[in-house]
Amino acid sequence: MHRCGVPVILLLAVLVGCTRAGPDPPAGAAVGDRQLVAEYFAAANTAAQQGAAAQQRFLDATQHPDFRGARCPLDGATVVSEPAMSTLRPDPGWLPAGAAAPPRGIVHIVAVTATVRRDGVELGTQIGSRHVVVLDGRGYGFAPCLARP
Repeated sequence: MHRCGVPVILLLAVLVGCTRAGPDPPAGAAVGDRQLVAEYFAAANTAAQQGAAAQQRFLDATQHPDFRGARCPLDGATVVSEPAMSTLRPDPGWLPAGAAAPPRGIVHIVAVTATVRRDGVELGTQIGSRHVVVLDGRGYGFAPCLARP
């Protein structure tokens, strides 16, 4: 972990999450879902390259519809996530923090290397996991929350 001016502990909590065993998604979903998950991360990283405001707009627009009120502002930081797509797998029993039921759609979990930057300065890099849900042919995520100093 690099030294950082802003703790990234809450980001780590969002990245790691909790999993529970559950049924597999419908057969055939994995191939199309893999592409949607990859596209989600590619678009998130493109937004990060355009700056903090662009990434915040992306995260707001792609926050899972059932959890739109659970967004976190990045306060000028960007998060670049490099997924290890070979680790992508279904995680149907996963519950977002404080949720009583899993999100609608097909929940996937994938290992990522996440790098947080602010004003071009790397604040930290962490390996963890992220959840992306495929719902109605689109990938939705859960915006990471950065800890405040």
